[in-house]
Formats: sequence, C-alpha cells, structure tokens
Amino acid sequence: MNRRTFIQIAAAPALAVAADDRPSYQVVSRYPVSGRLGMPGPYRGLVTRVHSNGVIDEGTERVNSGVVNRMLSEGMRSLTSAKKDNDAWATFFSPSDVVGIKVNCSGAPNIMSSPEVVGGIVANLIKVGLKPDQIYVYERFLDQLLSVHYERYVPEGVHIVAIETPRGSILGYDPRTYVEVSFFGEDDTRSNLVRLVSERFTKIINVPNVKEHQAAGVTGCLKNIAYGNFSNVARSHMHAKTNTLSFIGTLAAVEPLRSKTVLNIMDGIRGVWHGGPFSTEKKYRFYPKLMMFGTDPVAMDRLLLDIVAEKREAEGALSLWDRSPANIDPRAHRDFHKNTFIREPGHIEHATRFGLGEYDKKRIRVTPIET
Repeated sequence: MNRRTFIQIAAAPALAVAADDRPSYQVVSRYPVSGRLGMPGPYRGLVTRVHSNGVIDEGTERVNSGVVNRMLSEGMRSLTSAKKDNDAWATFFSPSDVVGIKVNCSGAPNIMSSPEVVGGIVANLIKVGLKPDQIYVYERFLDQLLSVHYERYVPEGVHIVAIETPRGSILGYDPRTYVEVSFFGEDDTRSNLVRLVSERFTKIINVPNVKEHQAAGVTGCLKNIAYGNFSNVARSHMHAKTNTLSFIGTLAAVEPLRSKTVLNIMDGIRGVWHGGPFSTEKKYRFYPKLMMFGTDPVAMDRLLLDIVAEKREAEGALSLWDRSPANIDPRAHRDFHKNTFIREPGHIEHATRFGLGEYDKKRIRVTPIET
C-alpha cells in the first residue's frame, strides 16, 4: 500500500541567535501521528520519582537488583495508579507488541543504562505476555553496547542490537525518514531515523541516564531518544556554538518515533555532573540513587536540570547556563571551571514548541517515593 510522504520545513527559533543564523529543518516522513500513547503521552506533566539509599554501593558501584525491582514496581504502579505490576505495564504494552528499549551506553562501562534496570524492564514485559524475541535492547554503536553485557541480565531470545555495524554504516537507518539541515556547511546534511523504529517496533521504552553534557547541557529523555535514534547527529556540535538547542526537539518530534515512544524510565542510580557524556573520571560521577517514571520527556528533563545544576553548584562548577566565550576550552572535560561548548540546556524548554511536554514547574506534578 502506498503511503503519503509528509514534508515539513521548520525554521527553528533559537535563544540568543540572530534570525539569519537559525538552522532551517526539512523533516521528511511517510508516517502520520498515530495512537494516544506517544509523547507527551497520557501522563503529561506527571512524574514519579523513586529514591532508595540501598540501590547502589558507592564504593564498588554494585547495583542491587532486588532494590531496582522494587523501584520499578513502585514507580510504575504510582504513575498509572494500578494496584498490580502487570496492570501497570499493561497500560502501555500488550502481547502483540514489539518493544524497543532505547538504552544509553555512550559513557559505558562507567555510566550507562544499568543492566539491572534493563533486566527488570524485560522481566515485566514478559510477564504481560511478550515473548523474548519481541523485545529489542538497542543502541547506535556496537562497542558501547557490548561493554555493558546486557545479555547476562535478560532471557535468551531477547535481541541486543547495535544500529551501526560497523560504525558509520547506514544500513540500519531508514532512507525515507530523515531530517535535512546544514549546520556548518558539512558535506552530509541528512540524519536518518533508525530502521527498526520505522519498520519493526510498535512501542519504545526510553531509558536515559542522569548526565551533564558539554554541548546540550544535560543528556536526559529528549537527547537520548533524539540523538540515539538518528544517524549523523554529532555534526550539530562541532564548534563552540552548537545547534543542540533546536536539533534535539526537532528529531524527537519526528514520526513515527514520537508516537512509538510511550514510556520514559530515567536511570538516575548513578550520574555524571561534569565531563559528560563519557565519564572517564570517577570524581565526576555521583549517586542520586533514584529513578524517574513518566510519559512526558520534557517534564522529566526539567527535573533532571535541577539535579545536575544543584550538584554542580555544590561542587563549585560553572553554571549549566554559562554562555561566556571566555570560558571555552577544549580540555574543559577535565576542568569544571570551563566549557567545551556553549551549552544549550534550553533545548528542553525549546521542545515545548513541538508539544512534547511541560517545562513550567508549576505545571509539573511530582510524586516522590522512598523505598
């Protein structure tokens, strides 16, 4: 059956950027908006935040799977108001679904979507009737994915898939679903959507971390689902001035990625407060010992901003919002008084222009749980 191709030209507004210097995006997709569960989903502006002191040993960084499972149970039941775990997960998933779990392994093996969390998610999907071969744990790059060893935490048959094998390969991307934009006059101006997203998955669970990012300000729900599902995205931050402010929301809103991303579970068991996203030095890692649950990625990332900003302030680091060119230094990942790029934490508020969620804290309701 022939599908209509939807083409949108988006002149993205940007804070503190001259009007003639704003990137112009051409979004090409043959998929219309579908379903009621896609971002910002049925729980717009609602976030459940679960904390447990016992979830990780800070010295060894060993994660307690039993505590993780309790946090998953508490978080999902609170978000959905369900009394039983199966009912909570069945709010989003049915036995006929094919589910992609978008992990974040860019800082692995030091910081990543914890395999204990992923294992717990998979176990709950199987309990609501999905078979292992209907579940995919996926990331863009093979070396990062393999370093985490998710296969040790999930049943045989669950797919663990790297999109670019080898790195730079375009075979894992959909040639007909993409965003066209030139940032710095680069030769390749196209970013294509992961083929599994457009052709195989019916639902996606987004599992980001708590991370500072030198260009975007933070890596949370929006950046993980956006940059983690498209090719050729690093070109947005090749120079001190980046285009992360407008690019992240533009990518996250592309169909069918938007409609298929039905649940965000933020792994804040450990995090990175400087030098992100790679966390090569343990002194820049910290341990919030929490998980957040929601369908609204903007609301969750708004809370993430506070978590990272407060930690940086406590350590005497530059503000996430510092925009002084005098503080730019290519070695800034080792000096928290400097920036590699002019960070763009404003990408979270910018995403509201696409209707992706709530940024105003007065419109965000947080349910805190201690377990």
